[in-house]
Amino acid sequence: MKIYVASSWRTPRHDEVVKALRDAGHSVYNYREPPAFAWEKVDPGWTSWNIKQYLDALNSKEASSGFWKDFDAMNWASVFVGVEPFGVSASIELGWAAGRGKTTILLANDKEVKPELMLKMITFRTTSLSELKNLLEVIHE
Repeated sequence: MKIYVASSWRTPRHDEVVKALRDAGHSVYNYREPPAFAWEKVDPGWTSWNIKQYLDALNSKEASSGFWKDFDAMNWASVFVGVEPFGVSASIELGWAAGRGKTTILLANDKEVKPELMLKMITFRTTSLSELKNLLEVIHE
């Protein structure tokens, strides 16, 4: 299966999930692999931006390149796996995938529960990596 893992740079389980899915024989897009986008490439002082600097940075060459790399992978993927905790970008990616009718799976963070009603639009929800792999096997059949 072609899988897009939607998470955050702050998501500790991201690399573990990508490895497990690849080990199970899936093709997995990993936004962290070079050439990975990072706001530091736009401006090393990005953490102190004001709102105008941030909005202007969205139009930078680096941000455009990073966006299209991820968006092309979003179009390529048939399954989206959201790995919590994540922020706005991963939420938008999962919402886009659900709206496009793609299979979406949430690997929920069982350490920090944050109830979100709109997660009902996600096709499957689990907290277990082994259950995630089992779901993918069933979907693949």
